[in-house]
Amino acid sequence: MAVLFAVLIPALMLGVVLALGRYEEAVLPGSGPQPDALDPAAAVPDARP
Repeated sequence: MAVLFAVLIPALMLGVVLALGRYEEAVLPGSGPQPDALDPAAAVPDARP
């Protein structure tokens, strides 16, 4: 029985770590910059009518 736990616990822990990594990728936004973030003039509204 102890051998079974010695084999199952690391395998389950690895599965949890991999699942959390996939969950994090799905929940967090992409790390790429937004198109407007590169252009400082995009933050200034156009004052022309």
